Amino acid sequence: MAEFNATQDRRSLKGIAIFAGLEPAALEEIQRGCSWRRYEPGELIVDYLDASDDVFLIAAGEACVTIYSYSGRVVSFGELHPGEAFGEYAAIDHRPRSASVEARTMCLVASMPGAAFRTLLQTTPKVTLAVLEQLVKRIRTVTNRVYEFSTLHVSNRIQAELLRLASMALREGKGARIVPPPTHVEIANRVSTHREAVTRELSHLSRIGIIERRDDALLVKDIDRLTKIVHEATGE
Repeated sequence: MAEFNATQDRRSLKGIAIFAGLEPAALEEIQRGCSWRRYEPGELIVDYLDASDDVFLIAAGEACVTIYSYSGRVVSFGELHPGEAFGEYAAIDHRPRSASVEARTMCLVASMPGAAFRTLLQTTPKVTLAVLEQLVKRIRTVTNRVYEFSTLHVSNRIQAELLRLASMALREGKGARIVPPPTHVEIANRVSTHREAVTRELSHLSRIGIIERRDDALLVKDIDRLTKIVHEATGE
């Protein structure tokens, strides 16, 4: 297994968003109850319909949330980044996992038992509020995607996905640098289309100067212009 560098391999919960604002002693107590594991790119962290109820905390790396249909088609629900938690659905409602999560890059992940997580929610209001805020954010994201799938042309869904990715990426003047660049298949899975449609739309956006594809990044060169195109499509 490949090694992380010193920064990536630091086993600390300090950057986990739902624990922001906790005193160091409280965070240390939570950390003592966690198990740690590193995952290779493409390695499964938790499987769809699995009966476990651990909650996972990403200290380093990125993961993707998916479901594979019986025919092998991939449905993508998005990505998870350093500082994010997942697996709380099963810990809260005791039902099977609602999706699979696999490492997109090398990941360092802590896990805590579902029972410990439920106790934490009952005893620590700051964590409870942070988890509620996270759940609301995810519901809003799903609502927006359902709306887009129901009303937008494929090309507009691709544009909206690029805008989402750009909004989370490193800003560079009027644009943003998306690193690592998503593959055409990854974008297709996120917007429920096929790779060829993504290739056509990205080629179009490149020709009109909105994006630029590089080996190590996807540059969105003019976020305001892309935003205007998406807003005109959605009527917002």
